[in-house]
Amino acid sequence: MTLDLLIKGGNVVFRDGVRKVDIGIKNEKISCVAEQITEDAKEIIDANGQYVMPGMIDTHVHISEPGRTEWEGFETGSKALAAGGTTSYVEMPLNALPATINKEALELKLEAASNQNYVDYAFYGGLVPENLDKLEELVDAGVLAFKCFLSDITSDVPGDFIHVDDYSLYKGMEKLAELDQLLCIHAENPSVTSGLAKAMVREGRTTAMDYVDSRPVFTEVDAVQRALLFAKETGCKLHLVHISTSEAIQAILKARAEGVNVTVESCPHYFAMTAEQVEGIGPRAKCQPPIRKAKDQEKLWDELLNGNIDWLTSDHSPCTEDLKQGNIFEAWGGISGAQNNVDLMFDLAVKQRGLPVHKFVDLIATNPAERFNLSNKGEIAVSKDADIILVDPNQTYVVKREDLYYKNKHSAYEGRKIDCRVTKTIVRGNVVFDLEKGIVGTPVGQLIYAK
Repeated sequence: MTLDLLIKGGNVVFRDGVRKVDIGIKNEKISCVAEQITEDAKEIIDANGQYVMPGMIDTHVHISEPGRTEWEGFETGSKALAAGGTTSYVEMPLNALPATINKEALELKLEAASNQNYVDYAFYGGLVPENLDKLEELVDAGVLAFKCFLSDITSDVPGDFIHVDDYSLYKGMEKLAELDQLLCIHAENPSVTSGLAKAMVREGRTTAMDYVDSRPVFTEVDAVQRALLFAKETGCKLHLVHISTSEAIQAILKARAEGVNVTVESCPHYFAMTAEQVEGIGPRAKCQPPIRKAKDQEKLWDELLNGNIDWLTSDHSPCTEDLKQGNIFEAWGGISGAQNNVDLMFDLAVKQRGLPVHKFVDLIATNPAERFNLSNKGEIAVSKDADIILVDPNQTYVVKREDLYYKNKHSAYEGRKIDCRVTKTIVRGNVVFDLEKGIVGTPVGQLIYAK
């Protein structure tokens, strides 16, 4: 048998640890794993000195196509994901127009995504007050899960996404429980955060520290607790997105111990930056929930290192550069982060804080694959999709604007030194990113479904 691709001599990360072995790939699948593979191969990659691990599955990505393609499109967004070590992603139902809240909108997105993605992809459906009778059709059309907002999200633009009220949340969770679907929730108390923000702006308090004070820790915890209560009442499977506080994670763990089916994610920016640093970085680092103060970040690090966070996502939320102008209250709230998930967190968590590499892989690949029922993905094992990345722990580089693949080349990480580097990204056996060559070939990404 002639292999399509042979990866030799790398430090391969398995679920139980790291071993120096070879990996053979045939017909887009991992066909063999052994200490030494002697079969012929059409292509051989020397991975000596590098970690070989499953590619990241980023379950929180905003691509603004169709409707706001000037913010980000599937081609540019998936290139950035590939360069950052992501091999699959799940795209959020908002920022594109129309929002993905019915079958017709999903079909527009499916058409826009076709033949543009360099990595595999799937879609969320949205839960909003007006589409309680559309949830089943979205399930039948193939969405992987659902997303709603408890935070304040309103728009005068026709077709845009809006947040749920308590009644819509409750009835939606009832229906999604009946359909056995996962609901992902952005949890912040909208009344308190909106009121505090308006008061601060009136008083001329518009610094980065004022912004984080307008969205205090308890506003996240309050919304999380409400979501957990509704999940307990309805039996809906729940996932809390981009959680920024230890207090919220502790509430989630308590509910899980009481039988609530719930998981939790956080994002690299909550570990890489503090509110005290955001004043210097500026609105490029604005997001919701906000980057927390250093004392709160340390507690979040404890949660991650103690295994209390299930996985990491980018919450890549790009926009045009003009929307990042003005004070931090006026600027668009979202961080372009898809290209710096794996390297940044490997540096911070594995190299600087001693997180075992196989636990790191749980955070970027294995756990989200299991939660979203992506049975062909998430680990290095025979018969799995050959979604593989190579990470060199000994390379150092500085994030530069000209190296970003985003449509709008700005990032909160510009100028930051990162002490490791993704050198190759392989999607189902196809090399899509090479550090020396850049993006390789044509888009090979496929639509994926739970199975």
